[in-house]
Amino acid sequence: MSNKKSPGKGGTTHVVPAKDGGWNVKRGGASRASGHFDTKQQAVDRAREISRNAQSELKIHNQDGRIAQSDSHGNDPRDVKG
Repeated sequence: MSNKKSPGKGGTTHVVPAKDGGWNVKRGGASRASGHFDTKQQAVDRAREISRNAQSELKIHNQDGRIAQSDSHGNDPRDVKG
């Protein structure tokens, strides 16, 4: 039995600064980026698309690596009042 999460459900997508400049989109636990972008906004747009399709968490990091914003795409209760 594998401990890996099935593709398309769960997991976390991260937007992180790239060491050589620009921004990377990475799935949690991945050693390689799934995409590299010149601007943070381009990376965020692609990461949101991936996160929505995967119904996963999205973590957007600052240039210093700290998490600046988190979003959840999926598994949210629909009957919450507020």
